[in-house]
Amino acid sequence: MSVPRLVKVRENVLKHNDFLARELRRDFEAAGVFAVSLVSSPGSGKTVFLESILRSLRNEYRVAALVGDLATDNDAARLARANAPVRQITTGTTCHLEAEMVRDALDGWPLEDLDFLFIENVGNLVCPSSYDLGENYRMVLMSVTEGEDKPLKYPTIFNTSDAAVITKTDIAEAVGFDRDEARASIRSVRPDMEIFEVSAKTGEGMDLFTARLVEKMNSAAMEAAGGRRQAVVN
Repeated sequence: MSVPRLVKVRENVLKHNDFLARELRRDFEAAGVFAVSLVSSPGSGKTVFLESILRSLRNEYRVAALVGDLATDNDAARLARANAPVRQITTGTTCHLEAEMVRDALDGWPLEDLDFLFIENVGNLVCPSSYDLGENYRMVLMSVTEGEDKPLKYPTIFNTSDAAVITKTDIAEAVGFDRDEARASIRSVRPDMEIFEVSAKTGEGMDLFTARLVEKMNSAAMEAAGGRRQAVVN
């Protein structure tokens, strides 16, 4: 008897989230901000990965980060070492970030002062897949220690992401990681997905990935400018 009501509540929650996400996306575009979200299971190395990206970009671009976690501000403190503005979002018992949380965390933060905004989600591969955060680009991370079949176990998050990032490649041989099998698993879920292999510890693959982010940001800016010109013409 209660199941239909629970389904309806979930539908309403997602509808509200999508509405706020569209508003966020419009705000990001108007301010010229390229928003990037990171999703992974706990222990994939996404915080140290993001710290490396912030350090790499900060000299040429204005970067900032929002960090989601159930409790503690440990990840935010770590990212602050990259000398970039960071804000913590503590979710309590909620296992994912929602658009409303992102909106509230950005209150009083002039988006016009940023080129990149990174949003690090709570460590979870299930719940975040359903929640749009208004980002331009979503990446899902999986480390070499997690098993090559991760995409097969969690296909939804791979289907809703733009890129897959395989982390901790410096220990791939030590843990017996099969890169070909991992890539095949990703391709079986999402044939056209971009795949990157990186090690934040050694720097392997990081320059290539960072360059791709800049390329995506520039493409988004050109597309937005073209849309604005077309709107004026019409």
